[in-house]
Amino acid sequence: MIDTHTHLYAEEFDEDRKEAIQRAVDKGITEFYLPAIDSESHEKMLQLETEYPGQIFSMMGLHPCYVKPESWEKELEIVKKYLDQRHFPAIGEIGIDLYWDKTTLDIQVKAFEQQIDWAIERDLPIVIHTRESFDETFEVLERKKHPKLRGIFHCFSGNLEQAQHAIDLNFILGIGGVVTFKNGKIDQFLNEVPLDKIVLETDSPYLAPVPHRGKRNESSYLDLVAGKLVNIYGKDFSEIDRITTENAKNIFQIP
Repeated sequence: MIDTHTHLYAEEFDEDRKEAIQRAVDKGITEFYLPAIDSESHEKMLQLETEYPGQIFSMMGLHPCYVKPESWEKELEIVKKYLDQRHFPAIGEIGIDLYWDKTTLDIQVKAFEQQIDWAIERDLPIVIHTRESFDETFEVLERKKHPKLRGIFHCFSGNLEQAQHAIDLNFILGIGGVVTFKNGKIDQFLNEVPLDKIVLETDSPYLAPVPHRGKRNESSYLDLVAGKLVNIYGKDFSEIDRITTENAKNIFQIP
């Protein structure tokens, strides 16, 4: 299995990072993809990638919650510098978040668009964070439509219509702990989404699946997400594992 979205460099893992990674490896997780947040955590993230070559891979980007009036342009310069220096499997996590701060929508859109341009230039997928902002996110994606524009709607929590819209725009859905929540709702229609349009993720340390809901999430819980998909799709675990792993390899262009 591949955890396509995990913040293993987060301070929540400072006490037992090695053990948490080992627990995931013991569950059959072979690769971990780390989304970037902002310049304060880049070094920690990249260091972890260095310690686990061929297992842990860093993305690069500016998270919408960290698009601040006083610093966003400087933050984007740092992102571009990294993108010019080396290859990353994706630009992310980027997007629009109107849950925490609606006042920064205009600069969130500008930062999102700029990073989409870089992804298209470099032929890289993007990993989208969208929270209470599906309409605004789709507006940007429609405006930026391009044959090379593709990626993952991370932590997808929309409805079937939004899932279809994302797929029509050449995106696939990142499915994590929310699929196990009673009020998560996506389990009610997910079987209508083709399995080849889905990748697994944890978003650890956030959004732990049932029965760990409310506690720290970790990559080893990815099997609980896959287990829920077994019920939803009526396929066996190895089939869910095989297809979602293939999807992740295709999106991140892993040979």
